[in-house]
Amino acid sequence: MASVPSLASTVQQRLADALAAALRKTELADPSPRPSGWGDPMLRRSDRADFQANGILALAKRLKGNPRELATKVVEAIGANDVLRDIEVSGPGFLNITVTDKAITETLAARAADARLGVPTAAEPGTTVIDYAQPNVAKEMHVGHLRSAVIGDAMVRILEFSGERVVRRHHIGDWGTQFGMLIQYLIEHPHELDHKDGASGEEAMSNLNRLYKAARALFDSDEEFKARSRDRVVALQSGDEETLALWQKFVDESKIYFYSVFDKLDMEIRDPDVVGESGYNDMLDETCRILEESGVAVRSEGALCVFFDDVKGPDGNPVPLIVRKSNGGYGYAATDLSAIRDRVQNLDASTLLYVVDARQSLHFKMVFETARRAGWLGDKVKAVQLAFGTVLGKDGKPFKTREGETVRLVDLLDEAIDRATAVVAEKREKVGLTDQEVADNGRYVGIGAVKYADLSTSAVRDYKFDLDQMVSLNGDTSVYLQYAYARIQSIKRNAGDRRLVAHPELELAPAERALGLHLDQFGEVLAEVASAYEPHKLAAYLYQLASHLTTFYDQCQVLSDDNPAELVENRLFLVDLTGRTLHQGMALLGIRTPERL
Repeated sequence: MASVPSLASTVQQRLADALAAALRKTELADPSPRPSGWGDPMLRRSDRADFQANGILALAKRLKGNPRELATKVVEAIGANDVLRDIEVSGPGFLNITVTDKAITETLAARAADARLGVPTAAEPGTTVIDYAQPNVAKEMHVGHLRSAVIGDAMVRILEFSGERVVRRHHIGDWGTQFGMLIQYLIEHPHELDHKDGASGEEAMSNLNRLYKAARALFDSDEEFKARSRDRVVALQSGDEETLALWQKFVDESKIYFYSVFDKLDMEIRDPDVVGESGYNDMLDETCRILEESGVAVRSEGALCVFFDDVKGPDGNPVPLIVRKSNGGYGYAATDLSAIRDRVQNLDASTLLYVVDARQSLHFKMVFETARRAGWLGDKVKAVQLAFGTVLGKDGKPFKTREGETVRLVDLLDEAIDRATAVVAEKREKVGLTDQEVADNGRYVGIGAVKYADLSTSAVRDYKFDLDQMVSLNGDTSVYLQYAYARIQSIKRNAGDRRLVAHPELELAPAERALGLHLDQFGEVLAEVASAYEPHKLAAYLYQLASHLTTFYDQCQVLSDDNPAELVENRLFLVDLTGRTLHQGMALLGIRTPERL
């Protein structure tokens, strides 16, 4: 089915046509070519009416005319129609616009008839390579890994729904000098990673933690082992088969653990999408050669560097991006630049989206500028960092355990599930939930609470991790939204054989109008979220939708026997469309909506 125009776009077009007609009949008409946006009515939602148009005021001033006179002519040019119920000229030349109840219901009926709720796909979709969820091999995932995974997963879902071709990339830390120490220790203690087939993620991480601590202790205390470890780094980098095989064992063991954590987060991580730092090793030398031969990078004190006029240190001296170190080793910059080359040239990317901590913003600013100078980025290919802030504790300080240690991500998620399960269990008898439903819903609510708390905050801002608030039934939480959805399903079950039918001939109550107008904004919100990479705006929309639904419940009885059948059917239709919109919106955030809660 074709996309359904929103009421806002329909009203916008009616006003634009009327404005053009009014200008043709007035001395303000100007036959010369007009700039883009010249006749834009500048429509927006309003507290005084359904919409307000402000563009006539600015246009009249540019034409040296009277704004109220032009606004009056626009109203006259519109004439009687079945979309605009009332248009009032207000103030110096604003238009306050109220649409008909019939137009609201008919537009919603068209949305309800479409599996995509009338949301259009992008007219000219491109290919976005999104870099997110980047844990480190042989290291435990902690709270600092949460935001990249949650925000990145939501953006993948939103962009794919918008019609974009999305390529996932998990740039895991799987290379570096620490692997010399780990591999050498495993050679000398060959059974440290042994376990039975089908080991859990916790077992895999326990093995890795034990080995890492033992290897580090030996590295720090035994100079001969330290020397052997450094030789092993050389062997790894030169492609020694035995060393590479043991390195792969660390990677495989870590993936067992990674995938168990992502599964707990209800996220799909596919093996082909995991392309770590090592995946670009064969490109590093050529990347450096291209940069040096093109003059983008220059040698400075033995290192290959890129300099920037606007990047300086505290002493006022330029701070370079070091692509290759003076000892010949490659840093993160060489790997990141090689990844850009691969994603642009081999994956045909039109957009590179990096979901990375805001503290790395300077690094990526320099990497992107270097890639632009080299010609890998330009008018047809852009790179964007979706920067995110820090997860804080209730005290507003970086989230730590009582002992001052970094919080393990698994522990945090398990606690969220436990808290949520307790909340769900309190209502099990009232709803009639089975033990399995309590367990499943506890997981959905707990993980949803963690995700929503992250996604409902503007990504670049820090946010406080407060589980008590996250699993609350009140306020801006995922639990509130999940209960709103479950309540809708309960009403539909109680409706029996009553039909869900839109009745455009019915007059709408104020709460019905407010709910209907908000439902109609879904597609526009998604378009804005997809283009600006701002999932918090989708979360805000869904919370407002649930709030409108609550007001609707309070003011409009749905299943009352005192109501005419057509009114019951229309309200059931509104409730059902609200449920479908909540379900779709929450799914795009990666959050489940249980049928009973």
